[in-house]
Amino acid sequence: MRGSLHDSHDPGRSKFQRIVETFLAQPGLPFANVLSAQRIERVFRRHGNLFGLSAVYSTAIMVWSFLSQVLRDGKEASCQGAVARVVVHQQQTGGTIPTSDTGDYCRARAKLSEHALHDLASEVADELEQQAPSGWLWKGRHAKLVDGFTFTMPDTPDNQIEYPQHTAQQPGVGFPIARACAIVSLATACVLDLELGPYSGKETGETALLRELFDSLSPEDVLVADRFYCSFLMIALLCQRRVDVCVRLHQRRRTDFRRGKRLGKHDHLIVWTKPPRPDWMDQTLYDALPDELVLREIRFQIVEPGRRTRQLTIITTLTDAQAYTKADIAALYGFRWNAELDIRSIKVALNLAHVRCKSPAMVRRELWTTLLGYNLIRTTSAAAAQLHGLLPRQISFTGTCQQILASWMLFSDDRIAQPQQLARCRELLRLISQCRVANRPGRIEPRELKRRRHGYKLMQEPRSILRARLQNPK
Repeated sequence: MRGSLHDSHDPGRSKFQRIVETFLAQPGLPFANVLSAQRIERVFRRHGNLFGLSAVYSTAIMVWSFLSQVLRDGKEASCQGAVARVVVHQQQTGGTIPTSDTGDYCRARAKLSEHALHDLASEVADELEQQAPSGWLWKGRHAKLVDGFTFTMPDTPDNQIEYPQHTAQQPGVGFPIARACAIVSLATACVLDLELGPYSGKETGETALLRELFDSLSPEDVLVADRFYCSFLMIALLCQRRVDVCVRLHQRRRTDFRRGKRLGKHDHLIVWTKPPRPDWMDQTLYDALPDELVLREIRFQIVEPGRRTRQLTIITTLTDAQAYTKADIAALYGFRWNAELDIRSIKVALNLAHVRCKSPAMVRRELWTTLLGYNLIRTTSAAAAQLHGLLPRQISFTGTCQQILASWMLFSDDRIAQPQQLARCRELLRLISQCRVANRPGRIEPRELKRRRHGYKLMQEPRSILRARLQNPK
C-alpha cells in the first residue's frame, strides 16, 4: 500500500505518538507496553480466569509463554521449548524455576479462557485503530477489509466432531477443517475480529460468519470485500448499521450502463430490489430492510504492460461522485488484496495453516493467541512506522517478526539499566523500520520448481491400516 491511499499526515504530535513514547519508555518483555500484566489481569479478571497468582505458571506468564510458542516454528514451538523459555525468564528475573516437565505447563495453558484471549486480541487491534493518525486512513475514514480462509488441525476424534474433514476424503485420511472470516484494518493491518465455524454445513459460509461480526463494525466505516459478499441483503444489513460498502459485482448479476442515472463514463446509479426472504432471516428483520437500494456501479480497466487488460465492475454505497471519484473507488477496491496478503502472513509466518492443538477448545485458544501475537507485531511495526515517518503497510511483517523474536530474551531482563533499555528499544524500532515491503511492479514468476525433490506418496488409507500392513506383510 503506497502513499496514494492517504491524503496527508497530521501536523504536530498525534495521539498515536503516545504509544511510541510508551513503547520506548517501557523495559521488559516485547510488547510489554501494549500487553502489560495489568491489562492481562483486567481482561482475565473480567472473565473470572485469574489463576496461579503465587505460582510460576500464572495467567500473565502463560499468556506470554503461549505467545512465544505460537510465534515460533519447529522445535522451538514445542511445549518443551516454551518451558525452557520460562526457565530462562525466571532465572533472569529471580523468580521460581519450574521443572522441565511439560505437564504443568500444558495443564496451565488449558486453563486460559479463549474468550479472554479473544478480547485481548480485539482490544489491542481496536486501540491501535482508534489512535491511528488520519494520514493512515482512507479519506479520513476507517476502511475494513473482509475475507475468509480455512485451516486444518490434528486428526483427533474431538476435532473431527466439531470441525469435520472434507466429505470427499476417506475417514482417517484427511484432517479436520475450520472456516474463518476475518475483518482486517486497511490502515494498521491488524485483525479486528474473526468468526470461526466448520468447513461445511448449514450457515457455515463466509457470509453467515460475517453476519456474526457486524458488532465489530462502527458507523461511518467502509467495508471492502470481494464478489462473494455482493448481495442485496448483505448490503442492506450493513447500510442499516451506517456502514458503507465497496464490493466487486457478483458474477451472476448483469450490468447495463445505458440505464440508471449517469455520473460519468461507466459510472452510474442503479436500483436493486429486495429479494424473497431467505430461511436464515426472520420476518421482523426482513420487513425492516428497505424495498430498494440506490447503489453506484462503476467499471474500470486494469492495464499492465505485457498482460491482458482486465475489467472490474464495482458496487458501492458511496454514491457522492464529487466526494468519492471513480478513481477513488477503484483505488479503494485495489487495496482489498491486502487482506489476502495479511491472511497469508498469519497462515505462513505464524503457522496457522495447520494448528497443533488436539481438542477444539485448545484449537480456539491457539487461534486467538496467534491473532494476539499478530496484532502485537503489527502494533510494533506501526510504532516504528510512526517514529520514522512511514506507513504501517510499508514495513514487512515477516521482517518485524524476525527482529522481535531475535530480541525476545534480550528485552526480558528488567535488571538492565533504563537508559540501556531505551537505547535498545530505539535501535529495535530503527531496524524494524528498515524492513521494507519491496515494490516489484509487473513481477512474473513461473509456478515451477527448479530443484528436484523426492517426496512421499500421499496417504490413501488410514494410518492404522498401513501400520498393520507393515507389521504383517503378505
